[in-house]
Parts: sequence; structure tokens; C-alpha cells
Amino acid sequence: MDIGIAEVEELDIVIVGAGICGLATALALHRNGIRSVVLERSDTLRTSGVAFGILGNGWRALSHLGVAQKIRGDSILLQGVGESRCVKRSNLIQGLAEDLPHGTVRCGCHIQSIKKDPLTSSPILHLTDGRTIKAKVLIGCDGANSVVAQYLKLKPKKVFPKCGVRGLTSYPNGHGLPPEIVRIYTDDMLFGRSPINENEVYWFLLLPGHPQNLDFKDQELVRQMCVENIKGQFPDEVVRMVEECDASYLFLQYVTYRTPWDMVVGRFREGTVTVAGDAMHIMGPFLGQGSSVALEDGVVLGRCLARKIHDQADFQGNQSSIQKKVGEAMDAFVRERRMRLVGLSTHTYLTGLLMATLPKLVKLFIVLLKVVFYHDSVQHTRYDCGPP
Repeated sequence: MDIGIAEVEELDIVIVGAGICGLATALALHRNGIRSVVLERSDTLRTSGVAFGILGNGWRALSHLGVAQKIRGDSILLQGVGESRCVKRSNLIQGLAEDLPHGTVRCGCHIQSIKKDPLTSSPILHLTDGRTIKAKVLIGCDGANSVVAQYLKLKPKKVFPKCGVRGLTSYPNGHGLPPEIVRIYTDDMLFGRSPINENEVYWFLLLPGHPQNLDFKDQELVRQMCVENIKGQFPDEVVRMVEECDASYLFLQYVTYRTPWDMVVGRFREGTVTVAGDAMHIMGPFLGQGSSVALEDGVVLGRCLARKIHDQADFQGNQSSIQKKVGEAMDAFVRERRMRLVGLSTHTYLTGLLMATLPKLVKLFIVLLKVVFYHDSVQHTRYDCGPP
């Protein structure tokens, strides 16, 4: 008897990654009566972290999923066009996960490799603990370092010549800041802040280059580096905000992205495998759309699959028929999302280039491109992905 074969678990729909996109996709499927299993690498649901800026299009996606009201919580409505709020990661992740059936999310599932079954062409997932899972449908929502994107042979992400720091500062007696997103630019740095509620402020900092010999996990050193870079460059209130932040919420990472032309030519589906969220379209933070677009992806992908797979019983049919239906659904998802993502990634890319070290004439040309193609700078926030 082949023990390896006996230990293979067969599942209908497997989603890799229990972040925003993975949970949104699972919830969109659940709203249509379709079960899925979400594999999360961490030992627990990753609710730790800083915060997400959710713009109007993101709130429409959350409303379609039926969780917008509870996720809003005590978050402040920020001034600007449409609904814009900053939400703590824990509120968003828990708000999505709570509406999923018990057992949907499996933690501690670290995928080592993905292979194609030579007989059925179904993806087979090999986990680091020796478990093997055979999936009829595989959706990669596993972020910028996606193992599913590697399986699809997507081009490696690019690294922008800046690093980003995200932080949170608490004010027990209230921060007294106006309810608005503030961005302050210098020649080569960007600081932005956004109140979460009356007592907490989320902020981010873009710094030039990539720090050498710095332990990214040493949050005290990260704070010291930030303070050293911004002193004398930003107002004193900004320096104090960084100095007084909760170091446990500090995160430093390189700014990575997929180019607009990668979005144009990328092959985002093979067989019954596709990607969504950052695994599909990691982009710089310059528009603040990452979280909202990931929510859109989940809603649209769930809808496209539900149009072809009407209920769980459909998975018990002929294997080639299932693969045909799923392939058509995934192709519809990619078609619907591609031009939306090309527009957003181009807008983000051009905005990021203005912060790069480029000749003035080149920057002037970039500004002209933005004026021509993105004269309505907030049009992207008015998008509605529709119901799941």
C-alpha cells in the first residue's frame, strides 16, 4: 500500500492566505452557498499589525459582503471624496473571518511546493509538515511573495528604491487632529498620517534607499532610524508622533510592485489555478488602494465562480466538466479585473516615479501624463465592483 496516496486530502476550493483578499474571497463564495478552505501559514489568524486605509470602493465591496457596518466600528469618517476610513488590521480581519463557517480557516499550513497531478491536471499542495492536499480549485491570495504566483510563473515583483515604515501612535487623552489624511513631501521622503479613532493615529513614512545592516524585526532600531531621518525635515509634531509611537506596531519593508505592462500581459490563470490581491497586482502605496482593491478582487472572483458553480454538488460531476467551468469563471475574473488593475497600477507607478531621482524634464512629462489620463485624481475611489 502506498501510504503517501492514502494521506492525500481532497478538497473542492482551496484559498491560500487568510489576509484581506483570501477572507473576502471565501466570504463571497460563502454568500453564494459555496464552501472553501483557507490555508493560513501563521499559527493563528494574523490580526496583529497596524491599519488599513479603506477608500470608497473598498467600503462598497465590504457592503456587498455584508460586513461594512461592523467593521466601521469607532473609526472616524475622514474628510474627502466619498467614504474613507482608516481601520485597524484586527478589526478588518476579524470582521471578515467571523462571518465564515467554523473550520473554513486552517492555520499552521505552510505550503512548501505546488505540483500538477499528471493524471487530472489538478494542483497538489505539499505542506512543510508532510501533509498533501489535492484541490479542484486553487486561489492564491498569499501576498507579494506568493507561492501560487510562482506556480503560475508570473514575473518577479520589482523593488522600488525606497522603503516604507508603518506605525501607530496612541493618545490616551485624544489626539485632537482633524479627520483628514495628511501627506507631507520633502525632496525624497513622504510622511502621511490618518486618524483611526479619537485616540489612535496611523502613520507611514517613505524613506530613500534600502537600509543596510538593519534588523527589520528590531522595532526600536527601526524607530531610531526613522527619527534620525525625519528630524529637521518634517514639523516637530511629526517627529514627536514617530518618537512616541508604539514600537510593537512598527513595520519596515521594501516597497515592491508589478509594472503596468506586467498587468497587461500577465497570465493569471492556468487550469483551475489563479491569483488575486497582492499575489496578482502588488502595487506601491502611493494611491492607498491596496486593501480596497484586494476586497474588490474577492467579491468579483466569488461572483465569477458562483455563476459557473451553482452549489457544492457541482463538484461531484465529471472532472473535465468541472475544470472547464472553473477555467471559464477564472478567465471571466481576469478579464473583468485586468483593465481596472492596469489603470490603477499605471496611476500608482507614475505617482511613485515623481518621488524617484529623475531629471526635471522627465518629471514634467510624467506630470503631463497624469494630467491627461488622471485629471480626476479620485475617480478610482468611485468604482463599484458589484455584489458577490
